[in-house]
Amino acid sequence: MKVLVDTPVWSLALRRHHRDLNADELRLKGALSELLDEGRILMIGPVRQELLSGIREERHFNRVRAGIESLEDLSIETAAYENAARMSNLCSSRGVANTSVDMLICAVAVASGVPILTTDRDFLRYVRVLPIQLFQLV
Repeated sequence: MKVLVDTPVWSLALRRHHRDLNADELRLKGALSELLDEGRILMIGPVRQELLSGIREERHFNRVRAGIESLEDLSIETAAYENAARMSNLCSSRGVANTSVDMLICAVAVASGVPILTTDRDFLRYVRVLPIQLFQLV
């Protein structure tokens, strides 16, 4: 099964030094590496943009871009944006704060039938309201 990987996971794997990671983060980085090796990772444009934003050095930007350029991109159609808005409205009506990018990730994941790999704790609230699946590390 393919997996849609959220920005915080990429940031942990690509921007943080190995020596600075705790045991859980090392396990997550290992799982990401395994998913990469198996060709199971999906990307969407907004996650790609978030990951590349804020990189000051062109050399580092190019290195990160090269590291993710071969990943399979999911197309985002108009219906996904509309469903993201519906999901946002549903979350808000249930008192769950959300962001536009998070709701887009949720909408694309649901439409594609794939789980989301994230360390963003907001998704633990979304999963109580939305029909999303979170990827669980074994």
